[in-house]
Amino acid sequence: MAQRRRERGEAATGERVELLIGEVGAQGEGVAAGPVFVAGALPGERVRAEVAAGRGVAVEILEASPDRTAPPCPHFGDCGGCALQHWRTEPYLAWKAEQIRLALARERIETEILPPFAAPPGSRRRLALHARRAGESALIGFKARRSWRLAPIEVCPIADPRLVAAFPALRRLAAPLFEAPKSAPTLHVTLSETGLGVDISGVERRVGALSADARQAVAEAAAAANFARVTLDGDPLYQARTPMIRVGVASVALPAGAFLQAVPAAEATMAAFVRDALAGARSVADLYCGVGAFALRLAEQARVVAFDVSAAAVQALTVAHGSAPGLKAVRAEARDLVRRPMLAAELNRVEAAIIDPPRAGAAEQHRELARSNLERIASVSCNPATFARDARILTDAGFTLAQVLPVDQFLWSPHVELAGVFVRARR
Repeated sequence: MAQRRRERGEAATGERVELLIGEVGAQGEGVAAGPVFVAGALPGERVRAEVAAGRGVAVEILEASPDRTAPPCPHFGDCGGCALQHWRTEPYLAWKAEQIRLALARERIETEILPPFAAPPGSRRRLALHARRAGESALIGFKARRSWRLAPIEVCPIADPRLVAAFPALRRLAAPLFEAPKSAPTLHVTLSETGLGVDISGVERRVGALSADARQAVAEAAAAANFARVTLDGDPLYQARTPMIRVGVASVALPAGAFLQAVPAAEATMAAFVRDALAGARSVADLYCGVGAFALRLAEQARVVAFDVSAAAVQALTVAHGSAPGLKAVRAEARDLVRRPMLAAELNRVEAAIIDPPRAGAAEQHRELARSNLERIASVSCNPATFARDARILTDAGFTLAQVLPVDQFLWSPHVELAGVFVRARR
């Protein structure tokens, strides 16, 4: 959030002080030596906050911003997710785009920033729900704000309504998972075209994971709810159907625990941006391809070579491509691009590339991209800071970041994603 100006001088830890929320100005009477970050406050507001170690928690809104709006979720304030749902849409999206601009500016990069894509409420197809014992049953929810405590939830306005409707069944599914005293299960729930897939993590294995009785109880709960599949750290507990998703003209069978973009419309928007950015290329390298969100769509116009560390994802991509009509060739390979990046000499065999690395970025792979003869690179990122760092590698090699599309996939959170296109004059 924005930096905060102090209105009433210095505050000891735990003291409640009145603050004006906004950019820190020049030093002067009544202004703190540094910023105070206040959770729950918006730019332009006057609040009474409890301050500790340079951070504050708003305990009273004295003068509300005109951009403050009523949060739509009844769990707001306790649940640790969706921390910005009290901010009006336009300034909220502008703030997200500004975070990208600032990250790029720190690397001395300027570019055109397009209007953001904004995921609508009710569009999330996957959730990671924490479960805790409640007598003979279970609670499910998210971590509470500033706490390891579970905040139980009954509704979730960001989630697809079909996921919300499954909450009672998911509580019943979680109830048998607490045989070991240190088990703290998380249900990774994915909505697919064939039903819900659930991969469970956090069940203590030191004492043998789940008993046969617990496994039977999980399977019975899954069958009663008509779930497609339930796995424990990828190992099957129950399966009626394979969870399937549609990617372009292809149908993909999801491996247990596979990475998947959270919002289908966000995935489609980023894929369309990438496809337009690389239009005309007859061959493309897809780096960190996953199950083929980009590769399977790009194969409608170009040959694709694709790489990912997950052998299961690569296999799913290969099978999906083999059964899809009208696609050009796709060769997918399991490869750890951190330890063994695609080299410049290999990249010179294709005409363009798309890279979608994990949150830590991919500095070594970007160095190989910079050394190659490629003239167009599309890049997708969930971290503006590492995107900007890696973009600097490309711009130092003569690329220009032509434009960036902000993607607000994780609605009402501080998290922002982006897609960008780099171009370089012919060598």
